[in-house]
Amino acid sequence: MLQVLVARRRQLVAMHVAEQHRLSVSHAAARKRIEALIKAIRAQLDEVEAELARHLDTHHADLAQRLASVRGIGPATVATLIADVSELGRLSRREISALIGVAPLNRNSGKMRGKRAIFGGRGEVRHGLYMAALAAIRFNAVIRRFYDRLVAAGKPKKVAIVACMRKLLTILNAMARTGKSWDDSLHPD
Repeated sequence: MLQVLVARRRQLVAMHVAEQHRLSVSHAAARKRIEALIKAIRAQLDEVEAELARHLDTHHADLAQRLASVRGIGPATVATLIADVSELGRLSRREISALIGVAPLNRNSGKMRGKRAIFGGRGEVRHGLYMAALAAIRFNAVIRRFYDRLVAAGKPKKVAIVACMRKLLTILNAMARTGKSWDDSLHPD
């Protein structure tokens, strides 16, 4: 049920974004119809999000509250993690990173040595984790310090964001495993 609701939310968000783009370039004759469709999509999106919240409160309240205690992790990310990563809390940090697709993998072939890149894994979870990492970089002091340290060391910003995604996933995995909520004292400077 949770997976269905999360998938439907993704679909509605994609439709909402598409209609917003159409509205920005539409002719005046079509504008009213597009606005009506946007309003209908928004109403359905609100319904799905309310149902998601009810389902999480009913069936996964402890884990949802624990994950949401991290600054930068919102309701959509919590729902996505619980729905699409049933292994959360049961894998090592390396295994969970590879499963989601945020572990840097070598692109080598024979004598050719390529750059390391992330790929594969669960793309929808990775997309949600990317947005959560951006929010965490702004509002979570631990992730912000980590990001700033990587950028100061000369890492490209995109690489630093992916590293923050992996760190965030590792922290969430550990929280699910230990049953503990976010605690700033566990992340000293």
